[in-house]
Amino acid sequence: MSLHLIIGDKLYSSWSLRAALALDLTGEPYTEELIKLNQPDTRERLLKHSPTGKVPLLKTEHGTIADSLAIAEYLAEQFPDAGLWPKDTAARAQARSACAQMHSGFFAMRGNMPFDLSHDAPLSPTPPEVQAEIQCMLALWAECRAVATETGPFLFGGATLADAFFAPIAVRLRTYQVKLPEADAAYVETIYQWPAFKAWRKAGLEEIER
Repeated sequence: MSLHLIIGDKLYSSWSLRAALALDLTGEPYTEELIKLNQPDTRERLLKHSPTGKVPLLKTEHGTIADSLAIAEYLAEQFPDAGLWPKDTAARAQARSACAQMHSGFFAMRGNMPFDLSHDAPLSPTPPEVQAEIQCMLALWAECRAVATETGPFLFGGATLADAFFAPIAVRLRTYQVKLPEADAAYVETIYQWPAFKAWRKAGLEEIER
């Protein structure tokens, strides 16, 4: 299958990161095209690929798929043996629920803690709405771990789409120096040691030098 992923800057595009990690989980080869964001020609270039004018976009033999959640579901459907969702029914349901909540919520964290792989400073002060969302996020992670039926350092044991969706949150928590309980700090470290994420982060930080 031919898979071509269109992304934004790796340094800044959290949505693109999700799609790239999802693709890595399939183990399938794919090509990648980076369109720099916030440039005079950014929207024009993106509109050549999709009327959404946004990233990520996945070009497939079945058409162009926009939106990271749609891309994730497409990949899970096309590669059922890759284990993108947990095998256990309850765990799989929780994983889907967690991804949907991440996809459509946590706006205070997003607005006050922009995704930037090079950032390294705490919020001062931390707005109460951000602190409340951080606690909700940690509770959501705990719910995922509680129904996991497999062992391993990721939310459901082995890496799944849930981890792809929460990787940008792990970045925010680390780059804004949020103090975390031991289990959550260990999970953030797991994301940072994930080979696919490490490769993305390395490439993102290299963008600063160009």
